[in-house]
Amino acid sequence: MKRLYTCGLFFLLSLVALSAQQPIDISFGDMRARSIGPAVMSGRISTLDGSASNPKLLYIGAASGGVWKSVSGGANFSPVFDDHLQSIGAIHIDQQHPDTVWVGTGEPWVRNSTSVGKGIYVTTNGGRDWTFKGLENSERIANVIVDPRNSARIYVAAQGPLWSAGGERGVYLSEDFGETWTCVLSVDENTGCADLAMNPENPDELFAAMWDHRRYPDFFRSGGPGSGLYHSTDGGKTWKKLSPEENGLPQGLLGRMAVAFAPSDPSVVYLTIEAEKKDDKGLYRSNDGGKTWKKVNSEFNSTVRPFYFSRLVVDPNNADKVFKCGLNLTISEDGGETFRTVGSGVHSDIHAVWVNPNNSDHIVIGTDGGGYRSLDGGYAFEMFMDLPISQFYHVSVDNEEPF
Repeated sequence: MKRLYTCGLFFLLSLVALSAQQPIDISFGDMRARSIGPAVMSGRISTLDGSASNPKLLYIGAASGGVWKSVSGGANFSPVFDDHLQSIGAIHIDQQHPDTVWVGTGEPWVRNSTSVGKGIYVTTNGGRDWTFKGLENSERIANVIVDPRNSARIYVAAQGPLWSAGGERGVYLSEDFGETWTCVLSVDENTGCADLAMNPENPDELFAAMWDHRRYPDFFRSGGPGSGLYHSTDGGKTWKKLSPEENGLPQGLLGRMAVAFAPSDPSVVYLTIEAEKKDDKGLYRSNDGGKTWKKVNSEFNSTVRPFYFSRLVVDPNNADKVFKCGLNLTISEDGGETFRTVGSGVHSDIHAVWVNPNNSDHIVIGTDGGGYRSLDGGYAFEMFMDLPISQFYHVSVDNEEPF
């Protein structure tokens, strides 16, 4: 028995030594993952964009499912970003050159399940090939804007790391198609840019919503001394922080904000504010290009969970029609004074809206449960059935062979 035990021990030690010398190959090789259902579960869409010249062309970015392209108005989609980061924060089609698309990685809706990104990418052939363009330490990109006068001039709203200080945060500008970047607006190591808006009639005018925030294992801090709304009239060379005294913004600490020009009348600007004081939070409107502001709405959907729902979109053809993302999609047609809630059948938690500039009845939205399209101005929506982008929280492995 002792001899048998010694032989067995020698055999086990030999196996350990052999495994140490020859690492086990655990790669998938030629194996490909495939969706096995549920059939129409879909998943969280964090951003989307459409083409003004071809409204059937859509790009959708998922929280952890990459970038998907449709050339059929949403009847079907194809993945075009599988070899890169799967957490997407911003998509921007260069409307002058629709085959050029910019993708900022890292979801900006920062619940504790959000994943990270690694900078910005661009394609010039409709998604067949992608080139990495830097800002790899930004972790989360909230917006990308191309100057309509010069496609080499790109602005990026870098939100920055969620769980730590530092990284690349603020507003970045490239004037050479992403080859080099300059940080044109930076506040501190805890504050990033949560939203960026450009005046469509005067692209040198910009608003930047800066957000001081940090997530911890047991706590989330939204707001701080770094938060504020900044204004530039010289293409980002200089910025001025708006103040309560001059501009009518709330006193005290601010949290996350979203800002949007009305494309049909850029003197009208909308702003959602997360404020320290309960009575100050809500939707604000300016009728003089952002010089002065007035609160117009503080309903639940205008104030709920700003870290997760801060997105404003104004109808390209009607300065009084505003879309506010929230637990539900709400639409105002009187300048934000009152809102109606989108009808039943749409998944809750809305993160993205695109309105066709040539037909305001054509609306595309992105939710926690996939994408939807309306052709009647937001009264009825149909779901995109071809987006397997569910977010995975756990992985279980079967030890049997064959797998």
